[in-house]
Amino acid sequence: MALKSKKRKKSEAEMSFLEHLEELRWHIIRSILAIVVFMVVAFVFKNIIFDHVILAPKDPGFFTNRILCQLGHMLGTDKLCINTTPFEIINIKMAGQLTTHITVAMVSGLILAFPFIIREFWLFFKPALHTNEAQYARGAVLASSLLFFAGVLFGYYMLAPLSIHFLTSYEVSMDVTNQINIRSFIGTLSSICLATGVIFELPIIAFFLTKIGVITPEFMKKYRKHSIVVILILSAIITPPDVFSQLLVSIPLFFLYEVSIHISKRVVQKKERDYQEFMNDNDPGETVETTS
Repeated sequence: MALKSKKRKKSEAEMSFLEHLEELRWHIIRSILAIVVFMVVAFVFKNIIFDHVILAPKDPGFFTNRILCQLGHMLGTDKLCINTTPFEIINIKMAGQLTTHITVAMVSGLILAFPFIIREFWLFFKPALHTNEAQYARGAVLASSLLFFAGVLFGYYMLAPLSIHFLTSYEVSMDVTNQINIRSFIGTLSSICLATGVIFELPIIAFFLTKIGVITPEFMKKYRKHSIVVILILSAIITPPDVFSQLLVSIPLFFLYEVSIHISKRVVQKKERDYQEFMNDNDPGETVETTS
């Protein structure tokens, strides 16, 4: 069995460039199929996706809106009661609702299929990894999926209601009435959720960049002040221009950056231990036997 395993790994290592491309093609095809399957599911359950997910954050009874309003009443203020003024969402193109339905199904399929996509790419790179590296990568697949969904949920429950309230209630004149295009509404919501999902991958990115030697924990500590500026800029980009929303995004990003420093430190320590073990196993004073 061990001999067969070694032969299989050798054959995988000796695959030609075209064979690698063929293997990558099948991983991409399976990823696309996963997206299509979830896209079809999202397309079929149109009422749930639109009425209970997409359009829910604009209603006063939405979880975040309700909790903030209750908090405001405890503090003796009504300023935390958001999305209490109804607004009209319109469609201005004949095929607009159909194309919107398809677009939402595609985005939903991409989000739901994210763990499968990550797993397929991990399977593609797995033959090139050592046993201990493959174990770390397997954990990284699970961690990256959880972090992505955590970011999407954070954007949906925290940022989306605040953004909708700010952008729909902002006015330049009393004579101008807001009639929000459905494509604009969904575009704002999806960009917020996808952006936070990607940003929450910071610890995983730090892990792999440290593994290949691009960054070190000392580097991240040295540029911590610079990272604060970058985080504030990112927060300003993905949130409406108010201080409360920017702080709401910045705080978890600061926390993720500190977690990334810790992860980077653990990776460096592991590399140093592996190197020390390698040096001990190949002591210059000992004769290393070679096999033909």
